[in-house]
Amino acid sequence: MSKAEKTRQFIIEKTAPIFNKKGYSGTSLSDITEATGLTKGSIYGNFGNKDDVALAAYEYNSTSLNKRIKISISEKSTAHEKLIAFIEFYRDNWTSIFESGGCPLLNTATEADDHLLFLKTSVQKSFKNWSDTIIQILNEGKNSNEFKKAIDTSYYAHSFIMLIEGGILLAKISNNQQLLFIALDRVIKIINDEIVK
Repeated sequence: MSKAEKTRQFIIEKTAPIFNKKGYSGTSLSDITEATGLTKGSIYGNFGNKDDVALAAYEYNSTSLNKRIKISISEKSTAHEKLIAFIEFYRDNWTSIFESGGCPLLNTATEADDHLLFLKTSVQKSFKNWSDTIIQILNEGKNSNEFKKAIDTSYYAHSFIMLIEGGILLAKISNNQQLLFIALDRVIKIINDEIVK
C-alpha cells in the first residue's frame, strides 16, 4: 500500500466504529479528527467529503461482519450445520455486536432509507449478499437431500434476515439479549420444523 492508501485505510478503521455507534448525522468532523489525530485538511485530502468517509466506513463495517460470518460457516461441512452456524454466530457474538453499536446493516439502512441515498445502494447490496449466502446454503441442502426440495429459498432467507435484524433491534434498544435469542430460537425452530427433511 502507498502512504496515501495507508492513511485512507487508517481513517476508515478509526472512524468506522464511530459511524456505526453515532450514525451519519451524529458523527461530526471533530469526531473524525479526534479519532484519527489528523487535521480537517488531511481528512479531506483523502476523501472528497463526509459522505465519502461515511460510505467507506459502512463498507468496512459490513465487510468485516460478513468475513466473520463466513469464517463461522466455513468451519462446518453439511448445509444444516452451516445454516445453524450462521444463526448461532449472532448468539455467540452478541456482546461484540452490541458493544460496536449493533448491526451496521440495520443501523445504516435506518438512516439511508429516506435521506442518505448515497448509502442506500451499498446497504441494498449488503442485504442481497446476506440473502444470497443463505439461499446458497439452502440450495446446497436441497441438493444434498438434507432439506426439503419444495422450500422457497428466497422466502426463508428473507424471513431469517427479518427475524434476526428485528431481534437485534429489540435487544439493543431494550438492553436485553434474550430478545435476540428469542428470534434466533424461532429461526432454528423454522429450520428444524419446515426445512430439514
